[in-house]
Parts: sequence; structure tokens; C-alpha cells
Amino acid sequence: MTSRVVHFEIPIDDPERAGAFYRDVFGWEVTKWGPVDYWTMTTGAALGPGAEGALAPRSDAPEGVVIYIGVADIDAAMTKVADAGGTLLTEKMQIPTFRWSAHFRDPDGNMVGLFQQDPDVPMPDGVMG
Repeated sequence: MTSRVVHFEIPIDDPERAGAFYRDVFGWEVTKWGPVDYWTMTTGAALGPGAEGALAPRSDAPEGVVIYIGVADIDAAMTKVADAGGTLLTEKMQIPTFRWSAHFRDPDGNMVGLFQQDPDVPMPDGVMG
């Protein structure tokens, strides 16, 4: 199976300015996501080509723009990354009720993310309830 870029994050300093920029220039919808400093961006028609994105505080994204690649099995993808000379930066992390995520560096030092869709990812103990 070929994996594709499904998400990206752009580091920002001023969410209002950044949101207005991407809205005005590209027509993207920018929406604050929950109680955290994170703004999702809808970049096109549902199920169309391309990837959805987000704006994240620069302090949370010191690497610059990060792309996320969708995979069917994050554990298998993490093994392939390591076997091919990449460096795993994180363990598999849960994004409750949404997906699994992990980060790695490719052999050239670029940070890249992995996403595995899974609506059954459990909510961590002590969070929201």
C-alpha cells in the first residue's frame, strides 16, 4: 500500500494573523481545536486530493513545518522506519477517539510524523471525565 501525506503543521507566533493569512490567501477554513492552542485548517473539499493542516504555536513546533504520513499500521511503519535507517523520536502516542501518532527523523535529519486512523483509541485515564 502506498502511504500519502494526510496532515501538516505550520508553526506560528500569532494565531489571528496566521489564520487570516491562510484564509485570505488560500480560502482555507481555520478553526480553533478544543481548549488547546491548536487551529485546524480545512484545505479543500472532503475526500479530495491534498492534506488537511493545522497551525501550532512555534514553541510546540520548533522543527518548522512537519508533514504527517497516513499508514495502515503504525507499529509496522515504525519498524520499517528503523530498519531503513530512520530514527524514532517518540513512542506511539494516542490522540483520543481519533488516531495514533509517532515522530521520526529520516536519514537526512528531517522530522516527519506518522498517523494511523483509529476511532477506537481510548481516552487516557483522568482526561475529560
